Amino acid sequence: TDTHSTYKLINSIRKATSLPLIVKLTPNVTDIKTIAHAAEEAGADALSLINTLVGMVVDIDSRKPKLANVSGGLSGPAVKPVALWMVWQVFQTVNIPVIGIGGIIKVEDALEFIITGARAIEIGTANFVNPRVTIEIIEGIEKYLKDPYIIT
Repeated sequence: TDTHSTYKLINSIRKATSLPLIVKLTPNVTDIKTIAHAAEEAGADALSLINTLVGMVVDIDSRKPKLANVSGGLSGPAVKPVALWMVWQVFQTVNIPVIGIGGIIKVEDALEFIITGARAIEIGTANFVNPRVTIEIIEGIEKYLKDPYIIT
């Protein structure tokens, strides 16, 4: 969550391997651009973002948190606007590929990430609801790109 720690960790991993190093960034930071820049400077080959947002739910009858750990990761469609904003910011900041994650449940969501700068996307939560969602999104992107009015 701070640039020094990010740089130090990624740099030590980079020294230990020549394999591709894709660093997943948390949205739970003040400025994701500085974290992304530190990861790039330390040797990351690509950045994936975002991980889950921290959230909690409360049982109104017991007046206590519903989750045993009090907080947990919020994912799915609720995080998409935050994810898009962060992908756009990081894309403007770094010179390595950005992979977009967060709330992708249909082709239009995937296209939004690509338009904001993601070189690739990841689909997570939607797979629990629709195991074919990845195939459907790939087919939708292919159809979109065949539109004669789309400049590629």
